[in-house]
Amino acid sequence: MQETCARQLAIIGATASGKSALSLHIAEKHNAVILSLDSLAIYREIDIASAKPKPSERQNIPHFGIDLLAPDETFDVIRFIELYREARQRSLEESRPLIIVGGSSFYLKTLLEGISPLPKLDSRNLTRLKELMNDPVNVYKILKTTDPSYAARIASTDRYRIEKGLHILLATGIPPTEHFRRYPPQSAITGPLPLYEIVRERDELRRRIRLRTEKMLSAGLIDEVADLEWRYGRYPNPMRAIGIREVLDYFDGRLDRRELEEKIVVHTARLAKRQETFNRSQFASVIRGDIDILKKKIEEFLQK
Repeated sequence: MQETCARQLAIIGATASGKSALSLHIAEKHNAVILSLDSLAIYREIDIASAKPKPSERQNIPHFGIDLLAPDETFDVIRFIELYREARQRSLEESRPLIIVGGSSFYLKTLLEGISPLPKLDSRNLTRLKELMNDPVNVYKILKTTDPSYAARIASTDRYRIEKGLHILLATGIPPTEHFRRYPPQSAITGPLPLYEIVRERDELRRRIRLRTEKMLSAGLIDEVADLEWRYGRYPNPMRAIGIREVLDYFDGRLDRRELEEKIVVHTARLAKRQETFNRSQFASVIRGDIDILKKKIEEFLQK
């Protein structure tokens, strides 16, 4: 089957910009498959805080990357690449477009650029990795000594890349930079993948963020977080997500009900700004516009 039988595209944009609604509209009209580009929607039981589409909204549209893991299970970019391959295979087999949509653009960037395969660790070094990562600050110092170039490219607080560098060192005995030179990353994308970014005025986006926050609280966000805390505690990574961590502060008496809502709005707005900055700096070729413009552009692309 030729790639042109099943086009693919990605819809990105700041949180609350309207990505899900646009993707659902396009998917329903064109019988498409959707791959969620959202690091929180992957978890079951986190429905309100993730603002994932409701089951009734996605019942006729095949979705990948939603409700796959329990909140205390781990998710990383390797798993996301696997999800892309599963979703792409489905779209090709059934000759349906594939829409990748969400705000976790780091995953999309990695999907486009690829990653170098990590060497396997034996049991002894795996134990050592876990022990050393109890002090990531010291591991970063080790990386600065053994591979200054690698350390200079990552933040001293970037636990994921610090652990990745240590993993390579322990498994191979060579600096991460040399490993990546020997094993350059390869893109996982098959075929063209145009990127469409929803652009909204700052005041309008802030209004949408506030409205969504109000709806989340009215829908039972506080009860959802209470249930998550009772089931999984506060340690799992999703419990640090915006909307969840503020409710935990509310439980601890650090915020009253009014302050809770305001904190979620402020933190979400800051996230939106970071997302916009990331998208502008990391993606060279993006079709940007408001919802109506992007609908038209996507329609033109799918009808070619």
